[in-house]
Amino acid sequence: MLTAIKNSKIDITSEKSTRELAEKLTSYLKGGEYIFLFGEMGVGKTTFVKYFINKFQTDEQLKHTEVTSPTFNLLNEYETNNFIIKHYDLFRIKNILETKDLDIFENNKKVITLVEWPQLLKNNNKAKSIDLLFTYENEIKNRSVEIKGLNLF
Repeated sequence: MLTAIKNSKIDITSEKSTRELAEKLTSYLKGGEYIFLFGEMGVGKTTFVKYFINKFQTDEQLKHTEVTSPTFNLLNEYETNNFIIKHYDLFRIKNILETKDLDIFENNKKVITLVEWPQLLKNNNKAKSIDLLFTYENEIKNRSVEIKGLNLF
């Protein structure tokens, strides 16, 4: 059971709660969405992405693939029966021009795009996005996420 904490943040301190949130979010998506994941290193962004992708694979009776952060190659793609899920990690990108050839905003209804470290993109695109703001709480003993751009609760 997902639990909201102050300011409509959702407690994702346990890995189980991270998985539940990721799985719940998949049911709201139809394709063509952009999900921007903000937050410090180690706060749970890639873990969320893993459960998100694995839920699509489970629902479509596909084998789970290993989901890792694409920090060095910038993009990992996962194909399901209904979607291509693109997982970008822009941590190493320092200039918006470096994203030009990545084709992040291709406008395809069969693609769901997840972007970790999207700060450079946020003010430079017209795409409607769902923002997930991952934060540490209580001197990093707990973690939470705030969702902007999608009303789930």
